[in-house]
Amino acid sequence: MEVLWLTEDDVISLLTIDDAIAAVEKAFFEHGMGRAQMPPKPYLYFFGYDGDLRTMPAYLEGLDLAGVKIVNVHTRNPGIGLPTVMALLILNSPQTGAPLSILGATYLTAMRTGAAGAVAAKRLARPESKVVGMVGAGVQARTQLLGLSRTFKIERVIVSDRSLEHARILEREARAFLECDYQLTDNPEEACNCDILVTTTPARSPVVRESWINPGTHINAIGADAKGKQELESTLTKKAKVVVDDMAQAVHSGEVNVPISEGVIKPEDIYAQIGEILVGRKPGRASAQEVTIFDSTGLGIQDVATGSAIYRKATEMGKGIRLNFL
Repeated sequence: MEVLWLTEDDVISLLTIDDAIAAVEKAFFEHGMGRAQMPPKPYLYFFGYDGDLRTMPAYLEGLDLAGVKIVNVHTRNPGIGLPTVMALLILNSPQTGAPLSILGATYLTAMRTGAAGAVAAKRLARPESKVVGMVGAGVQARTQLLGLSRTFKIERVIVSDRSLEHARILEREARAFLECDYQLTDNPEEACNCDILVTTTPARSPVVRESWINPGTHINAIGADAKGKQELESTLTKKAKVVVDDMAQAVHSGEVNVPISEGVIKPEDIYAQIGEILVGRKPGRASAQEVTIFDSTGLGIQDVATGSAIYRKATEMGKGIRLNFL
């Protein structure tokens, strides 16, 4: 028996944002239909190193896809030349449990998260949205903007980062797929003057205030993916229509985890899971004036669905290295 090994370079050469959006949309749909097994991800906290390690198992019963991702978040890593996030995905056969493929999943993680933002914004943002505000200008900001560029006719991007050099790097990279007007700033309030706001920081205290948000804004809240992380002022989550990717995971580690622990909102105040909207059980945006939030924690089903699409393409194209397993 053989296992297909796909390096990060292999994955980069195979995975497009359109592939990722299609895979993530299917995964959310299956989740909405109740055809997914996905226990909340457990964490190992490396407090002395400002890092953590998570495992993310998932089984998409309707698509017959299974696997587990192992991923870290270490905020000090850029200082020693390593990515903040690194990941490895193992795809398994649901029929036998045998491993089918092992994939470098760092690029995959960024792309499937950007795809999730695009899928959610398509249902929650105003269709005529033209201005995107970015709070944070790291790797995830790029894939979020890439995903949005496939759905919206973006005319202006306002990039806010504490480092204007990081903002300039994002602009330079983004111009490869989105030629428009770019405004760079170190003031997050300026980025909030937009139609769609994307937050991609590792903040543990709010970087976006309720008073900065205009009526009709949609927010993709991406950065909060562990207990205690928070990018949006708690009262903003109370004011807005909040949609999460997965209720159990979001309550524990998403943008809503701090407002819930503070008693500002309750779990029952959360409007829906994105899968419920995709399958038609609940409508998305109801009016041009409401503020909507997509709380993205990142789900194992996204990884398995996206990784399986890569595996199929690699098999068809003869990519990767076959390794003996048994």
